[in-house]
This record gives sequence, structure tokens and C-alpha cells, in this order.
Amino acid sequence: MLSPSVPSDPPAPLRHPKLLLWAVCALALMSTAGVALPYPILAPIFVNGPVDDFTHFMGLRPELLMGLALAVNPAGILAGSLVVGPMSDRYGRRRVLSITITATLVGYGLSAYALASRDYPLFVLSRFATGLTEGNVAVVRALLADWHPQLDRTRSFAWLNASLYIGWLVGPLLGGLTLPWGEAVPFLVAAVVLVPCLVLLGVGLPDDRPAAAPEGGLLAAMRRQQSLGLVVQDPVLRHLALLQLAYTLGVNALYEFAPLWMLQQADLGSRGIAIVTAVQCAAMTAASLFAARIGSGPVPLHRAARFALVAAVGLLALSLAPSWLGLVLIPALGIPLSFYNALMPAWMSERFAAHGQGRVMGLLTTVFCLSNTMIAIIGGVLGMLSARWIMLLGGATCLLAAIGFIRFARRHS
Repeated sequence: MLSPSVPSDPPAPLRHPKLLLWAVCALALMSTAGVALPYPILAPIFVNGPVDDFTHFMGLRPELLMGLALAVNPAGILAGSLVVGPMSDRYGRRRVLSITITATLVGYGLSAYALASRDYPLFVLSRFATGLTEGNVAVVRALLADWHPQLDRTRSFAWLNASLYIGWLVGPLLGGLTLPWGEAVPFLVAAVVLVPCLVLLGVGLPDDRPAAAPEGGLLAAMRRQQSLGLVVQDPVLRHLALLQLAYTLGVNALYEFAPLWMLQQADLGSRGIAIVTAVQCAAMTAASLFAARIGSGPVPLHRAARFALVAAVGLLALSLAPSWLGLVLIPALGIPLSFYNALMPAWMSERFAAHGQGRVMGLLTTVFCLSNTMIAIIGGVLGMLSARWIMLLGGATCLLAAIGFIRFARRHS
């Protein structure tokens, strides 16, 4: 039998369930804004920054150093996600969120100090440490799931996704607009943004600590609930995870290195990059809300495969496009990515429910973070040639995944 991922005792009735939903969405928005804030500023910091021990640490190229700085954060999220989920089951969602958000705030402060002191090793270490505590989305989703049916799960998740996309809109905009004030300033802003999150936790979320700790220790809970074991247990999920890895390599090529593309090909600074990124996130927010309104339809897997194909074509076009067309393609690519993100998790949630929702959604997070780390390292090397090569690689892996998804859908939908 599958072990339950949350305590079996139902939560007490909520007096104001909509207030809780709004508090959780606001918490997710502000937390994600802090996570997204550094993305449009790393390319200008490293590639256009001064020639010193930070941007040319150990004589290495700035593109390589930027790739490593990009890679360590999702690597930290990947490692932290194996701990944060079981901890929230054992000690309560609110308590774990309080600890992780406080630790993230401290991590942003360390990143700001490392930039101010031009200490590249400390910057990389702080980005990894911050990643360890940034994987809060799974905990927030679990919190909303705990309160079903007092909060409708489908509608709550739709609002949560929209809040996350708005966070990805607000964060890059803040980062790009504050970078001219100093390289450390965006990270200080990210830390300040998290302070209202801690206030919301205290006043907006009920105390959900279990009356008694679940049987077994934390390590036993982690072994029981970790997601990677699913690829060993289920050959269908293993096949799907490999396709998802190829697809998210392309997606993360866009997420991580579109700022470098805009810097190299369109000569945009931090503010221009932030504006384009904000437009992309706005498109993703609108597409996510539209996808929630129209639902998944009768053949969600086939539709997800088609959107993956559209994304692949867009990435391949971006690798060849002139600067003006690329600045149109980058925001437009957010639309098929959002529809895919709405369809594929919904289909997996229904198809593999027997494995436990937390583990299945955790597998998607694990694959995404793994591909994020991989493309950050590979892209750091290819970026020394041109960001176009990164988009070409991302488009190729996305195209292979899309073809595989189409065949997979014919067999398993």
C-alpha cells in the first residue's frame, strides 16, 4: 500500500476559506517574485560587468561563470525538494514555510554581500543555499490540497498557477529596474519582498501542526515519499520522465538564456531584458487563466503534445531569428508553454493517481530542476559562442520530445 503523504485526520472547518486562498496566492506571488528577480540581471552582471576577480574568477570566461551561477540554484532546489515535502508532512506546512522563507531571506542577503565584496565563490554558495529552501511550491500545493473540499482543488490550483506567473512577471521587472542602482540592490529587494510573506504566514494561515508526529523518522519519510523511485517502479512513468526531461531542457534553455540572447543579439540592458521578460510572463499568466477556464478537454495528452511541438518550432526559429523577431518570439513562446503546463500535470494527476499525488507532482519538479541544472552548465559553454546555439539545442531536444509525446499519446491516452 502507498503511504499517505499528509496526516489522515481532516482539518478543522475554515471560517473564511477564500481569505486563506488569497493569503496563499499572495504568499506564492511574493515568494516567486523573489526567486525570479535575479534571472534578467545575471547576464548583464557577468558579461557586461567589470573585468575583475568576480566576472573572471580563476581566469574563466564570464559566460562559464554565469552558467555555473545559474546551475547551482536549481540544483539546490532539486536537493531541497527531497527534504521540504516530508518535513511539512511531519511538522506542519506553516512551520516549514516559516523556516524556509526565513532561510531564503538570509540567502538573498548573502548573495548581496557576495556581489558587494566581489566574492564569486560566496555568491555561488549562497545561490545554492538559497535554492535549498526555495522549493516551497510543493508545500503550498499540499496546503491547498489539505483543505479540499472546503477549497475546490481545481480552482485553487488555477489561481495559484496564475499567482506564480504574476510573480515571475513582477520579479524580473523589479530586478531589471533596480540593477542600475547597484548589483547587490536586486538581491536586497528580494529579501525585503519576503518580509510580508512571513507576516502573511502568521496572520493568514492556520496552525496545521499534526497532533502527533507520524510514525518513523524524517529519513524514513523521505525514502517513502521521494519521487525518483517512481521511474524504477513504473516503466510508463520512466518513459514519460525521459520525454519530460528532453522537453524541459528546451524550456529551460529559454528561461535561463533568453536574457543572454537579448543581450548578445538585441543589445538590451537590464531594463530592456526585464520588460521583455515581464511581457512574456504576462502572456503566460493570461494563457494560464484561459486554460483554466476552457479545461483540459477530452484528449489532454494529445493537446499537450501539440503545444510541445509549437514550442519546439518557436525555439528553433529563435535560434535563427533577427533581433526584432526574436523579441517577439520570446514573449509569444510563453503561450504554448503555459498551455502545456496546464495540460500535462492534470493528465498525470489523473493517470498516475495510484502512486500518490505528491510523488507524481514531485517527479515533475525533480525532472524540471534536473534539466534546469543540465542546460545551465551546457549553456554556459555554448554561450561563449552564441546564445543562438543554446536555443538551437533547446529547440532540437524539445522537437525530439514533442515527437515522442505524440507517439506516447497514441499508445497511452
